[in-house]
Amino acid sequence: MDIILARQIASFVGALLILVAYAGHQMKWIDPRKTAYNVLNAVGSAILAYIAFHPFQIGFVVLEVAWTLISVYALVRQREQE
Repeated sequence: MDIILARQIASFVGALLILVAYAGHQMKWIDPRKTAYNVLNAVGSAILAYIAFHPFQIGFVVLEVAWTLISVYALVRQREQE
């Protein structure tokens, strides 16, 4: 598999994870305060952040890195409350 196709597949998976979380929240299938929602967001945005670094796209990098950090923070905060 060539690298361009692998990057396209990875970015599709990252976007899909975020969209599953978003749609699940909007349809009330996923509680945004639960682990599953934040894991989907953290993993999806981390994949997209990695993709945004090569080639470097500042707007995309800022968005995805912030999204990842916020999702990880929510996971850590949730763990501390348990």
